[in-house]
Amino acid sequence: MTTVVLATRNVGKLREFRALIDGWSGLQGIRIVHVSEFPDVQDVVESGVTFEENATLKARAVAAATGLPAIADDSGLSVDVLGGCPGVFSARWAGTHGADQANIDLLLSQTMDVTATMAAHFVCCMVLSLPGGAERIRRGELHGIITRNQRGTDGFGYDPIFELPDGRTLAQLPAQEKNQISHRAIAMRAIREDLGDTLT
Repeated sequence: MTTVVLATRNVGKLREFRALIDGWSGLQGIRIVHVSEFPDVQDVVESGVTFEENATLKARAVAAATGLPAIADDSGLSVDVLGGCPGVFSARWAGTHGADQANIDLLLSQTMDVTATMAAHFVCCMVLSLPGGAERIRRGELHGIITRNQRGTDGFGYDPIFELPDGRTLAQLPAQEKNQISHRAIAMRAIREDLGDTLT
């Protein structure tokens, strides 16, 4: 049995990761744990300016600290009219990390005068880092628009204002459906083959 550490303490991400991995066949020899099970591992400062840099920083640090393969992601929302922001600052856009409603409120306030459709996409960069130094980097994107009609109670982050082409927001999707189409699911499926190739 090979243990792989998810380098995140975000409860929403952990829930999505586990749901995605639990449904995979052919990887039964892999046990997924999260970094909270290693109290001596310090939080990694996300000092990068891209999703790839931040994900790599976290994966490398956790792999080095635990001696185990680690998977980390950095993800966020990119809004065209804001020049790609909030981007890597998505989780702390309003100043406090993980203040979902405050982040939504600030983004909508910043675009208050915009009357055109606001194209946006979620980005997830995922990195698998092995203790010996080998790495795999994968990326997933989900495209939609920003809606001012916040709705839905599932999901987290900007999900209630991210509208899909069918008119629903991500927060209106059941978890099973979201896990088929999300940016994180796309990146995770891309890295699935890497897990199989390198760890089994």
